[in-house]
Amino acid sequence: MNHVVLLTSAHESPATQLLDFMRGAGINTLIEVLREEPPPEKRIATPASEIVGDRHRPIAVLWEVVPDGNIEEMRGAVRHAADTWPGIPLVACRLPANEYEHRHSNILGSQLLKRLGFFAIADDPTQLPALLRTLEGRGMTGDLGSTQRPFGVDDEAAVLARLPARLSLEALRGAFEMVATLHFASDQKIAAQTALVGFAQLVSADRWTIYLTNDAAADENISLEPLAVVGCSRTAENGGDTERQCNLLDEAIVVTTSASQTARDAATGIETISREEDGRQILAVPMITGERVPGVVEAVRDGNDGEAFNESEIDLLDALSIPVASALVNSVRIAEAERLSQTDDLTKLHNARYLRQCVVKEVKRARRYNSSVTVLFLDLDDFKRVNDAHGHLVGSHVLMEMALVILSSVRDTDVVARYGGDEFVIVLPETGIEMAMGVAERIRTMIASNVFTGGRQLRLSITASFGVANFPIHAQSPQQLVAYADAAMYEAKAAFKNCVRFAHYPAHSARDGRLALANANRATETQR
Repeated sequence: MNHVVLLTSAHESPATQLLDFMRGAGINTLIEVLREEPPPEKRIATPASEIVGDRHRPIAVLWEVVPDGNIEEMRGAVRHAADTWPGIPLVACRLPANEYEHRHSNILGSQLLKRLGFFAIADDPTQLPALLRTLEGRGMTGDLGSTQRPFGVDDEAAVLARLPARLSLEALRGAFEMVATLHFASDQKIAAQTALVGFAQLVSADRWTIYLTNDAAADENISLEPLAVVGCSRTAENGGDTERQCNLLDEAIVVTTSASQTARDAATGIETISREEDGRQILAVPMITGERVPGVVEAVRDGNDGEAFNESEIDLLDALSIPVASALVNSVRIAEAERLSQTDDLTKLHNARYLRQCVVKEVKRARRYNSSVTVLFLDLDDFKRVNDAHGHLVGSHVLMEMALVILSSVRDTDVVARYGGDEFVIVLPETGIEMAMGVAERIRTMIASNVFTGGRQLRLSITASFGVANFPIHAQSPQQLVAYADAAMYEAKAAFKNCVRFAHYPAHSARDGRLALANANRATETQR
């Protein structure tokens, strides 16, 4: 058997275990250390004879795959092998993982390794002799004819560098614009819709879909859930010319959309596939980011006369699928970070930051549609006694219980926020004075009648004082709305506690408005 080259990392300990096995199996092995790569513009492919020191080309280039291996270094190994030994298969070899590594380390799957550019994977060194004999017998040199495409993209410029060479200026501009627009997507669905609209402008297809994969990426029965769909149609213009119009399809169509077998195969095999299925031409491109395959882009050309996707179109979508995958993953992270920044850690209600944004939005909406919005500001009565008597842990648990009581008393469209300490604010969109009075009284009654345990099987009775303000009757701005409700709450504290008070009407308000306020306050007194 001819020799093989064992490519090793300059930053890791030498693959001594694998080398010892190769020597024991009688396989001639030369070691090549993978140095840090120069910039792409300065890379020069060195002739294999200068590195190997032999006029014969190696049977294969080996790379040891270790748990929690560095993906970027593997990409560098793929690039180095392709430049130095063009056409020679790159083989990944694992060492047996112990129980701890199986539990706590990230062990890369075979499909992802193939997608990185490895031609074959040996799950154990004992598989290497038979694998290498097979490669030697087949004369695996020159063009491998592999459908796998190694990828090693470090940044956006590198992604765009992979675009087809003969791309028109208009298409190139569209690709740049799509990639740039994805940076601003903070919602996963918006990112998917942006990508599909961009794809539809670059490549002709009757339907575009982005599917999300589940976590079982290696499962042959992988499930694909549609995230966004764009439908395109041809319309006749003057003179008989046709123009393609593409539109996002509504949610009902998206939910009922099912993935083709081509899309499933692309997700399972982690490879781009273009073929005919059920009389349609389908192109499916897996979206890869890091060690994940979050989804698949599917393009469909309907009808028996549909043309197959050409190599330039495939290369274009293959290149652009990488920033799309990153955008989908990043949008989820951004949304989660935004959610956490607007959520109260203790009660899991919205916090004051979210409340301010909500009130501004609802006041704008009420002003636009000539409607109203009401804010309830409530503060627990003598809550300090709970903390002093039972400790702050009990007090914290009571606040969590209080959040559940309030949530059970409002509509799904209402917003409940913990303002701070033992203060809560409730935003009631499309709600006038009389309805708000009923909501406030209902919540007040439920709090007063509830028994709080504090997480320690205690039986605590707690009451709350409420302040109510309405836009546009009491306040004319979001800031005034919350401030006036707060001031009304302090009036409830100064009165009897465990009651509801309304904000004062401004001097220019109508007389019937002042009467409505007086009647509302009298009604709450009667209900007490």
